[in-house]
Amino acid sequence: MGKSKNIAIVILAAGESSRMQQPKQLLPWGETTLLGHAIETAKTSSAHEVFVVLGANSEMILRQIDRTQINIVLNDNWKKGMGSSISCAVKEFIQSKKQFDGLLFMLCDQPFIDTAYLNTMINTFSDECNDIVATAYENGSGVPVLYDQRFIPDLEKLDGIVGAKEILLKNTQSTTNLKAKGKEIDLDTYEDYLYYLKQSKKSV
Repeated sequence: MGKSKNIAIVILAAGESSRMQQPKQLLPWGETTLLGHAIETAKTSSAHEVFVVLGANSEMILRQIDRTQINIVLNDNWKKGMGSSISCAVKEFIQSKKQFDGLLFMLCDQPFIDTAYLNTMINTFSDECNDIVATAYENGSGVPVLYDQRFIPDLEKLDGIVGAKEILLKNTQSTTNLKAKGKEIDLDTYEDYLYYLKQSKKSV
């Protein structure tokens, strides 16, 4: 067993959900919303701190989420894409002099990602020498993804729609990929949302 690491979870929730034609973050899920569910999942994990990056519709979203034990980061450049939200969060850490062993990035539209999976990622990161723990997909790896602190300069430079994909592609040798076994499904369209909402109610 490796030693416990100081991990920050960053929930990326700044997009305008153009394909949903309404703020995806506030769609009902369980007894809360998609974003509320992601926040609760992150807060009950073994991470030390939780940050939420908001952008589009931030005022409306802030009125409807429980801000207890979370840090809000506002990304004014949210239109530039996910990379800008990652960079915005990292800049916040640097300015506030907060230091973490690793940064775990997750989305608010992957509601089947649960606390157990996040803890598996954190434990894998703490136990292994690899610098990145990512989620395996058919065509590569992606979010949720946990980066060692040594990637902070690379993450700070991000500024585009592709997020941190390039960092993953350049560092495949030092990446551990975990299978989420269906938990990695994301809700891109309203039809997806309705379908998986129904599925989630069946599994309760």
